[in-house]
Parts: sequence; structure tokens; C-alpha cells
Amino acid sequence: MPRYSKSGYDVTPLGTDQVAELAGKLDPEAYRVTQKSGTEPAFCGNLLDNKKPGTYCCVVCGLPLFSSDHKFHSGTGWPSFYREFDPAHVTRRPDRSHGMVRTEINCARCGAHLGHVFDDGPAPTGERHCLNSAALRFYEKGAELPPESRPVSTEIAYFAGGCFWGLEHYFEQGPGVLDAVSGYMQGSLDRPSYKEVCTDATGHAETVKVVYDPRRISFRRLLEAFFKMHDPTQLNRQGPDVGAQYRSGIWYTSDEQQRAAEAYIEELRAQKRFGGRKIVTQLEPAKTFWPAEEYHQDYIAKTGRTCHVANPW
Repeated sequence: MPRYSKSGYDVTPLGTDQVAELAGKLDPEAYRVTQKSGTEPAFCGNLLDNKKPGTYCCVVCGLPLFSSDHKFHSGTGWPSFYREFDPAHVTRRPDRSHGMVRTEINCARCGAHLGHVFDDGPAPTGERHCLNSAALRFYEKGAELPPESRPVSTEIAYFAGGCFWGLEHYFEQGPGVLDAVSGYMQGSLDRPSYKEVCTDATGHAETVKVVYDPRRISFRRLLEAFFKMHDPTQLNRQGPDVGAQYRSGIWYTSDEQQRAAEAYIEELRAQKRFGGRKIVTQLEPAKTFWPAEEYHQDYIAKTGRTCHVANPW
């Protein structure tokens, strides 16, 4: 299943054959370090004294690993950073070689050996990520990054189908979904609160913003999941939740999304998927999305509560 970092990168582990193909393009020193857990001699790496602003990427797969913003002079002889570019981009594991116990750090996407992390770094983390220059490829700020070093090009969809807790929870599990956020849409009030929306007077619907990777999952697949998660024949309610804020709706962001949603609803009607009951799902151009209060985000994961929304995957 695809994995994504909070900063928007695809960190799905590469297969053995993919890694071997990429590693086969490395020079001997980079291969030794990244594939054989080698260590370059102290004070010899070409990036040790690099003070230019930019990003340090994996020499094997191109994933951004560290930033010049977090680089510091440790005096150890290897490039040092007090934190990762994104914690999800670097993995850790115990290293008991050489008669000691250390923490090895590796690229999360391709598994390349990078170096080790120690607890003698500066604030705010107190960590020192000790890197091999041979494991990194530096791109100066402003330089064009290759495709493998760029974040995923995402698209956004908005769905309303009753309480947003359940929709958010299950959309987040979709293969290719980077993020799902609970919020309010299609109303007349800016920055509405949950209390205001619950008056049923602002016109908002509890809505989930779905950020997805169209290479991994299509809008059509999201539509299929949406109509499995809720009952689109219930007008201004969903299960025990009653009110216009719980209405069924798709707030489209493009003509393509509008056409796809209209076509799929027609399919459902023709198939009499809901026993001939009328589908009341609204289709409207997306207005401003207002994120819900923090306590609503990931509510089911935080509380362990169940929800009437069905798992569509």
C-alpha cells in the first residue's frame, strides 16, 4: 500500500529489483556506503564543509533527507544535522556491529545506509545525524529538482455524507490518499464554529477534504468509496444525525469532477443500487473549506469510538 509523508512525498518502499537497478548506477564509493553500510573516512566527504542553502537527497532514490536549515558544525568529520527533512523520510534501526550498539539511519524509500544518529546534538532535538557525503546528493536552493526529489502532485476532492468523523477516518485509509481533513463547506458564514454549524442556520455541511495522488487512486475510485460509506438516499440526515449539516454532497473543483460525479450517480440509479430510492446527493461547485476544530481531526483514531460509516476498502 502506498505511503506518504506529511510533507507530501511518496515514501513507499521500493522493491528489491528497483533498488538494485538504481544502485547499479552509483559510483563505487556511493555503492559501498549505501549498499554495504560503509563509512567514509572522517574529514574527507565533499559535503562536510558545504554551507550553501539547499536540500540533501538520497543518492540512490532521490528522496529529500536533510536540509541545510538544520546542518551544524559538529567537529566530528562528517556532515551533521540536528533533524531530518521529514521524520518519515529516514528510518532507524539498532546497529550492533563493531562491538558497540548504535542507531543506524537509512533512507525510508530505498533502504540506503546513510550513517548513524547520536544523542549529543544541539537543541531543540539534542540529536546529531552523522551522515556520509557519499550517501547524499546536494541540490542548491533554487535549482530544479528531478522528479524523484519532488513532492507528489496532488488533487483535492470534497465529500459530505453525515458526521465527518467516519468519512475522514475511512478516506484516510484509501490507497493513494495523502490526507483527509474534517471541516465545513457551502455555508454563508466565514470561519464557522462547530456550535454555529449545529444550529442548522449557517448552511454549512460537515465535509471532508481529501488530498490524493491521482497516480495511485482516481476520483472515480473515491466516488465509489463515498457511496459505500453512507446512504445517499437520506435527505438532510445520516443515520442518527439529523439536520442539513449532515446532508449528502459532492463539492466539485473542476468540470471533470462534475462530469464524473454526474455519470456515476446515473450509473447507480440505473443499477437501482439503493432499491429504487431516490439519490439526494447534492452536486455543487466547491466554496471555501473551513477546517473544523482540532479535536474533530482524527477523532475516531484518538478516541477509539466506532461510527455508522462503512469501510469501503
